[in-house]
Amino acid sequence: MVGSTAGLTWSQTVFRELAAPLSKLIPECIVRAHERARDGHQGVRTQTLEAYGHGLHASQYEELATGLADLPSATPVRLQARTVMVIADQVLYPIRYSKRDVPVTVARLRRAVGFRAELIRRHGPEPMQGELDLGLEELTEKQDYNNDLNQLDPGLGLVLLAYACAMDTGVMRLEWGDAELRRGDRHLLWHHHEVLDLPDAC
Repeated sequence: MVGSTAGLTWSQTVFRELAAPLSKLIPECIVRAHERARDGHQGVRTQTLEAYGHGLHASQYEELATGLADLPSATPVRLQARTVMVIADQVLYPIRYSKRDVPVTVARLRRAVGFRAELIRRHGPEPMQGELDLGLEELTEKQDYNNDLNQLDPGLGLVLLAYACAMDTGVMRLEWGDAELRRGDRHLLWHHHEVLDLPDAC
């Protein structure tokens, strides 16, 4: 039947024919981002991992923007001074959730407020259960990122590219999926998540 999603995985349902190329390109991009950050750390020879952390944060967006640019409908959007890719009406947003090899289901944000949290709340899936609005948001912080978020079409979805990575061990896990974030909570509640296979050498 035309348009049927029976028998398809979550990613095939969301991305259709682009699911296969994305599932190959995204891991390559994240691994390259790690390699660049590692090389940068080794270049500056600091005793802390500050150079690696900052380098990984910046390079993950750059590698995804470059690596996915040629896919059909790929559109770059500037958010918080970073280029984020929109493909098939989905914002692809990378998050390093751990420096250890732990399941993506334990992933949580550093803070319950701020740009990332609001991005997930606005464009992530509808909550599985209703939630009370207790008015606990820090409204003063919204002014900093509202302009960026408002340029995104309200109808866009959000696909998180969640990975565990450390300088010495490289990329250990990488999954993609959609998750909700309840108000005042830092824990991601995954509606769907699928493993992305890493390149043989990373």
